Amino acid sequence: MKRSALWLAVGLGVVAMVNIYLALIWSPPEAQMGNLIRIMYFHVASAWIAFLAFFISFVFAILYLLRRKLVFDRITVSSAEIGLVYTTLTLITGSLWAKPIWNTWWTWDPRLTTTLILWFLYVGYLLLRGTLDGIERRARISSVYAIIAFVDVPIIHFAVEWWRSIHPQVIDDTGVNMPGSMFFTLMFGFFTFLWLYLILLYTRTRQESMRMRLYQSRERLRALRARREGEG
Repeated sequence: MKRSALWLAVGLGVVAMVNIYLALIWSPPEAQMGNLIRIMYFHVASAWIAFLAFFISFVFAILYLLRRKLVFDRITVSSAEIGLVYTTLTLITGSLWAKPIWNTWWTWDPRLTTTLILWFLYVGYLLLRGTLDGIERRARISSVYAIIAFVDVPIIHFAVEWWRSIHPQVIDDTGVNMPGSMFFTLMFGFFTFLWLYLILLYTRTRQESMRMRLYQSRERLRALRARREGEG
């Protein structure tokens, strides 16, 4: 298993270097934005993976409520944490892109605003888990919260259609709004970020499982000590 993990990490490193080369060197500059377009490859890929991560949390939160298996809760929280990291990257790269294009670091555009709301929703999800006692109670309540929080993801997607927005669309009803070389670079970046997400999800879920086993062992030990003290 360790050797497989090593090869996965090495493979990710190679793919990441290729992705950087494609995004920063090989892909041509855009006609109007020039080399600023290169930020898009990281911004869009981060956003897509963030939405995927929250969708995984949404699915496994439902599975937990249906099956009551704690492994589903561990996947839910692990994917939510990673999605929050990707959402943070999305907001940061979006601000870096917005400053030279819109002459401001932030504007209350519908898609930007709903994405910021999404960030706060999942920060609230993690804070909520930290305040709840009891493994099953925490899993149950936080699963309901994760399902409700995911509602903001389709709102972000349709924000540019429901409200007036200046946010550019890479893919719309007319197709892909970029040359083939740029689209290939974008999709390669998505693949790279997806690979990283899967490795992080596997690693974080295993960590959560180990933490849960340690917690359960401590609880059993505490109960055993209390029983002995009561008998003494």
